[in-house]
Amino acid sequence: MVVNGGPYILDQPERQMFRLHRAVLFDPEVARAERERVFARSWLYVGHDSEIAKPGDFRTRHVAGRPVIFVRGEDGKPRCLLNSCRHRGTIVCREREGNAKRFFCFYHGWTYGADGALVNVPGADAYGASFDKSEFGLQPVPRFEAYRDFWFANFDPNAAPLAENLAGAKEYIDLVVDTSPSGKLEIVAGVQEYDIAANWKLLVENSFDDYHLLTTHVTWLDYLKGAGVEMKRPAEAGVLLPARGIGRDLGNGHACVDNVNFRGRPVARWIPIYGEDAKPEMAAIRAELVSRLGEARAARIADTNRNLVVFPNLVINDGSSVTVRTFQPIGPERMKVTAWALGPKEESPSARARRLDSFLTFYGPGGFATPDDVEALESVQQGLAATEIEWSELSRGMNKTGETLNTDEHHLRAFWRRWNALMCAP
Repeated sequence: MVVNGGPYILDQPERQMFRLHRAVLFDPEVARAERERVFARSWLYVGHDSEIAKPGDFRTRHVAGRPVIFVRGEDGKPRCLLNSCRHRGTIVCREREGNAKRFFCFYHGWTYGADGALVNVPGADAYGASFDKSEFGLQPVPRFEAYRDFWFANFDPNAAPLAENLAGAKEYIDLVVDTSPSGKLEIVAGVQEYDIAANWKLLVENSFDDYHLLTTHVTWLDYLKGAGVEMKRPAEAGVLLPARGIGRDLGNGHACVDNVNFRGRPVARWIPIYGEDAKPEMAAIRAELVSRLGEARAARIADTNRNLVVFPNLVINDGSSVTVRTFQPIGPERMKVTAWALGPKEESPSARARRLDSFLTFYGPGGFATPDDVEALESVQQGLAATEIEWSELSRGMNKTGETLNTDEHHLRAFWRRWNALMCAP
């Protein structure tokens, strides 16, 4: 059995060998260590700027196991506050979302402003001279920064800046944001939430593992074929990416798969499942992209799709729709998944409808992909009970030089190397 401190992986490029100790996917001691070594030291997605559009708007969430309030103060500044009363620790804001000028702790009545400041303490005259209300506001997370309206928290006050940490992931976030003429996206109202009886790291792997597409998602591929979608690369694809999709290590544990798109996207490429009525508007969307960004950049946005993992637990799927997905471990063998649809603010009602249809049809809890993936991951977790098998094999593609395919495991190894480095750090 692996012990806390490793070895968690066997990484021997000279032998073209990479193996993962299976205990990292079920060992309670590993799960406990992750909380402080991975989640407390990494930039973690909190929310999108559009979710708190007006002063007083808030969302309550859990980040790295901590309850937080994602809120825009009366001064217009977004904040991430620990949702724990400074008196006895009670959850202060018990609503999922809303708009408030004050947060009221129902236990003893301590009241806080939207900026976190303590504004009222019942019976304040009972406290001594050393009690100073200004010292007992809701505590902000140590670091809180945004890139292109995606807000992240870090519980390590000495962490490198977010933009530096994102490394090559910034290029892929830019491709998503550039779909909007104004550079402004918005989270579409509504949220998907579900639990998976599997370790959270299995969903990281699954989120950018194209190796499983042909076997796990055959029903989806048959649906596309039956709808008249040509299951081949467009003729112009060769100028965008190599003959097949690729997997990329983007640095600091971030990685992606990058594919030429035959499945269609509401942003520009029409396919039969969108209907004939969609053709004119989709042509106009593409024309706007070309006019604003040039032919090459427009093609890069419209004719390729990407699954991006921002280490450790944010996934941005930019394909038939744009999906923002994060997942929190709630034990070594269970996670809670939350997913949203994301689109340009300027989007027409008809384009938004196509986006949401694509989002639900493929990524929805009852769609073509998600139930397949949930079943696969829970099946993996069940298989891990065969503890006599210590190591999993993750060396696919290590015998290659240059860019590796989306069906290789190069990008999965990028995640695991970063995870391992944090887990084994002093």
